[in-house]
Amino acid sequence: MPVFSLDPEQTDWCAELRTLAVERLRPLAEKGEPGRVNRPLIAALGELGLMARLFADTEGARAGRDGASAPEDGRRPVGAGALELCLLRESLAQGCTEAETALALQGLGACPVARAGTERQRARWLPEVSAGRAVAAFALSEPGAGSDAAALALRAEPDGDGWLLTGEKRWISNAPEADFYTVFARTDGSEGARGRGITAFLVPADRPGLTGSAIEMLAPHAIGSLVFDAVPVTREDVLGEEGHGFRVAMDTLNLFRPSVGAFAVGMARAALDATLEHTARRTAFGGPLKDLQAVAHQVAEMATRTEAARLLVYAAAEAYDTGAPDVPRRSAMAKLFATETAQFVVDTAVQLHGATALRRGHPLEHLYREVRAPRIYEGASEVQRTIIAKELYKERRAQQERTERAPVGERAV
Repeated sequence: MPVFSLDPEQTDWCAELRTLAVERLRPLAEKGEPGRVNRPLIAALGELGLMARLFADTEGARAGRDGASAPEDGRRPVGAGALELCLLRESLAQGCTEAETALALQGLGACPVARAGTERQRARWLPEVSAGRAVAAFALSEPGAGSDAAALALRAEPDGDGWLLTGEKRWISNAPEADFYTVFARTDGSEGARGRGITAFLVPADRPGLTGSAIEMLAPHAIGSLVFDAVPVTREDVLGEEGHGFRVAMDTLNLFRPSVGAFAVGMARAALDATLEHTARRTAFGGPLKDLQAVAHQVAEMATRTEAARLLVYAAAEAYDTGAPDVPRRSAMAKLFATETAQFVVDTAVQLHGATALRRGHPLEHLYREVRAPRIYEGASEVQRTIIAKELYKERRAQQERTERAPVGERAV
């Protein structure tokens, strides 16, 4: 476990982001229509240069060329990596959850284009996303394929030199209002095969046969379903290689999974800050709430869990950026612990505030609705526990094999 701390420059940047979120972005978020894409907010994120931070080579894409060489595994860099993404999401979430969500969804939808797209695809869409002019969406989940992402049923049926997409996607953020979708479909007809034969496509929203509808959610985000009725796609729309779309999806989710934890940490820190202020000034039984041992112990537990979650998130991001072999386990641990912690911290904050936190429009009422979904999307908590256990046993086997291969005199006692 690496010892981790932010340097002064990173700390200052996070403080600036929180100020921007409160002063510049929250007013735009409050003017947004619930359940709809907030394009003025997305445009502001672009104008402030925050969208461009998601893509290291945006300028190269704008000039119509690759601005960064691809590593041997075919991935292209996104921003400064997972840590920068985590700092962005945590800081924005602490000041304006809507701004954080808008930025994260843009990154999730456009990341496959940045990392696996052709020069033409990147030149067409990345400058638009970076400037906040185009809305992206990541279309993986289906009515029968949520946590089991490999069990996709959307079919890509051969049609001349391309395919026709037929089927449905559901729980797609920014649908049906996005300008383009990163869509994952089965191209080999082997429905149920574990991640094999899936291809990723870049599908503009104006393709014939593509329709969608909104879904009302607990937290009023733009989310909906998409229906593909023989939607035409060509080989120029493929992201990455044909038949290797599952790799594109997992590469994206592995990058974003720790940052979901960062989003959760941001919400937990906001709830903790509100609780510290409330319990210091609210009086009961002859003194401030903070002097009651039951309250003080709850606050201490909130702060300790939040700090532990924050360090897990940073460590997972650092592991991703340095190419450590245990990234899947660290990412799963960070996502699991941070989202479960945020649920606890926000719920405890509501309890310590009492009835006032249940009033519609109160910051904690807002956080209470927002904090529930991260324990489900991008891999539910149960899925993360499965990943952690599987990776632990895999690491144990690898360690045993290394020990068995080592000369007798070099084996650990």
